[in-house]
Amino acid sequence: MSVEQEKRLVAQYAADMVKDGMRVGLGTGTTVAHLLTALALRRPAVVYVATSPRTHDAASALGLTVDPFDSIDQLDLAIDGADQITPDGWLIKGGGGALTREKIVAASTERFVIIGDSTKLVRELRAPVPVELHPFGLAATLRRLAPTNVRAVALSPDGGVIADYRGEIGEPATLAASLSMTPGVIEHGLFAPELTSEILIAKGAQVHRTNGGTL
Repeated sequence: MSVEQEKRLVAQYAADMVKDGMRVGLGTGTTVAHLLTALALRRPAVVYVATSPRTHDAASALGLTVDPFDSIDQLDLAIDGADQITPDGWLIKGGGGALTREKIVAASTERFVIIGDSTKLVRELRAPVPVELHPFGLAATLRRLAPTNVRAVALSPDGGVIADYRGEIGEPATLAASLSMTPGVIEHGLFAPELTSEILIAKGAQVHRTNGGTL
């Protein structure tokens, strides 16, 4: 089974978790694109929140109702992809540049579900780690974060500069704390296992599911 087939399979599996009456967060990325298609076919009566303009536009084009995330204080379910997933549940996210909004949604939902194909599984996290940086004092922030490269992309929807930290990761919790304490860093793409409720991984024709345990 190809990677695209695995993405489609796990997305369809996750779409079945969405029930009428829910408030659902939608992530960003290629696997989520398959999720949007599956949800458009099922048409559950729910309200969606998107983590990026790209997801908002794609979901709206498919006829899904997407509301702004300014008057909803909690979501019932959020589904998103990941760039890397370790056996103990650490994630790297933000390859699409939506890491800050993705983390806000992850922290605001009762159940945060990660979906991915078999290529997303890694023994340990490796660089790059996406980061969103404040434009003010950018050169000084980059000096503190060296080696970090700014991406040749537009600013985030919230005006942040998207970059990639390319140094050693080591212990993810230690690096996550260091990045969070660095002035100028708005958010980073290291997601701790505590944020995730479930991880769904498609391997061949099967979807493997873990509730926050070891993959």
